[in-house]
Amino acid sequence: MDNKHDILALLRGVADGTTTPEDALLKLKEAPFEDLGYAKVDFHRSVRQGAAEVIYGAGKTPEQISGIARTMGERGCRNILVTRISQETADLVDQSVPLDYHPEARLGLAYPGEQKRLGNIVVATGGTSDMPVAEEAALTAEAMGNRVTRLYDVGVAGLHRLLSNLDTLMSARCVVAVAGMEGALASVIGGLVDCPVIAVPTSVGYGASFGGLSALLSMLNSCASGCSVVNIDNGFGAGYLASRINQMEGLVE
Repeated sequence: MDNKHDILALLRGVADGTTTPEDALLKLKEAPFEDLGYAKVDFHRSVRQGAAEVIYGAGKTPEQISGIARTMGERGCRNILVTRISQETADLVDQSVPLDYHPEARLGLAYPGEQKRLGNIVVATGGTSDMPVAEEAALTAEAMGNRVTRLYDVGVAGLHRLLSNLDTLMSARCVVAVAGMEGALASVIGGLVDCPVIAVPTSVGYGASFGGLSALLSMLNSCASGCSVVNIDNGFGAGYLASRINQMEGLVE
């Protein structure tokens, strides 16, 4: 039982008599995870949280990443996110499991497959240099079944670029605002839209930006209501949270 739909189908089978309670119990007793020695693959993550386990690639060998992804793929998982991996690692993983790699975001999708994309998430950046983090957010949200619109290089240094996209921003169910330097983009967007804004500080900036700390503190001190903040360069976390917001029951058409 790898997802909520499987469990619901099983329970309906018991209700209509096509499955015995004993067979259903056996199915539910199957191990919710598999111990590979170096990793315990959580197959019930999608049951609890609605999305499959994500593989954090940094610090793992290509063999470990391949083993985890293959185990998940054998249980029917598709569009498995593998974050923070290099091109070299991706090439080695791709020899064992199908992997769609996006070098700018350092993100791969194992066992990629077509899926319906719902709702409307906007990912906006202050500058072109913020795009790697923004792409990690956008690709994460897309892999989780969300429709994403990208608005790149619309920072406060040329505010007219942002204001020319007001229709797009105001039609979003969630906006991810990615910016370095002083991180003002999140506050500006937060004052324009009626949906949640997820602010992502990046490490882009000169010396006094302290590797993104100045943007982080600016975003934490935003005067715009409805803004939340993730960690520096955490595009994945922003994309995941945006997906949760976008797919809240009753909102997605």
